[in-house]
Amino acid sequence: MTDVTTGLRSLTDKLGVDIDPELLSLALTHRSWAYENGQVPHNERLEFLGDSVLGQAVTVRLYTRHPDLEEGALAKRRAAVVSTVALAEVARRIGLGEHIKLGRGEELTGGRDKDSILADTTEAVIGASYLSAGADAASALVLRLIDPLLDDPERYGAAMDPKTALQEFAARGGLQPPAYEIASSGPDHDRRFTATVRVGDVAREGTGTSKKHAEMAAALTAWKDLSGRA
Repeated sequence: MTDVTTGLRSLTDKLGVDIDPELLSLALTHRSWAYENGQVPHNERLEFLGDSVLGQAVTVRLYTRHPDLEEGALAKRRAAVVSTVALAEVARRIGLGEHIKLGRGEELTGGRDKDSILADTTEAVIGASYLSAGADAASALVLRLIDPLLDDPERYGAAMDPKTALQEFAARGGLQPPAYEIASSGPDHDRRFTATVRVGDVAREGTGTSKKHAEMAAALTAWKDLSGRA
């Protein structure tokens, strides 16, 4: 048995669903690898399918688990747990990154741990499970992967939109709205920004290549500290 075959079997065991090896290999093929190897097929069509399966399974679970929540609250929770941030956490939990086939450029720039690549590959694997084992097995896989996230959807919503999350947290606590200050450094072609956000007695910093990214980084750090979430 080859190392590749062993790796795929190990991943299949973690997923708990019998996925056709060729489909699983396709689900793990990033477009960067495909382009460097003769324009072979890559995983974006499976990602498209998996996104739909994921959305339906999560929607049904939220609807049945929370009969008291209005549509808007359900939609917010769904968006949080199917976000790139949340799906990347799922991928890291099952060690998906080590199995992805990446081109040289992505490999050199840390593609195996990029949220976007991990999230897209997770959706592709879900798509492959649908084609291999059917709708029920694919939905069951989604729920095994996503259920741990459903306990704290606010955390993933904050990662998607930290400034709004921090503002809502401050409002609930009777605090003044967050106030931001921006400083910059470096030459024009390599400008770095540092944002400081103040909420009550708390001040936290974040950095980024734009004012927006710096403010988001500061807001997420402040929200995590104030809410007690790691």
